[in-house]
Amino acid sequence: MPYLLDTHALLWMIGDSKQLSKEVIEIIENQDNQIFVSSISLWEISLKFRLGKLNLSGIKPEDILNYIEKLNINTIELSPEDASSYHKLKESFHKDPFDRMIIWQCISKKYTLISKDSVMKKYKSSGLKTIW
Repeated sequence: MPYLLDTHALLWMIGDSKQLSKEVIEIIENQDNQIFVSSISLWEISLKFRLGKLNLSGIKPEDILNYIEKLNINTIELSPEDASSYHKLKESFHKDPFDRMIIWQCISKKYTLISKDSVMKKYKSSGLKTIW
């Protein structure tokens, strides 16, 4: 089953896995599941790091690529199809453009979003599946 990590879930996998729920750890450890991270999350991390809004405990945003590879996480890019069809996400419960694109990628690709963000659940009527 395909799952997409929200940005905070990726950061917790790398730095503080105790923050992850037991269910999320089981999903990640199950070899039958495909775990993805969006390039949007990497962009968000890099931007927040540059603005001083994110402390990565001694690593740089580009170092995260090594962790992704070691953890066998797949990346998905922002495709022209994702960008051009984004307007179909009618609800705007979330004002964060990074989160909204991650939501849209999950809906359009039929991935389940791994996120602790309770606002994400409001997109269920749009087709978003979440787990935490």
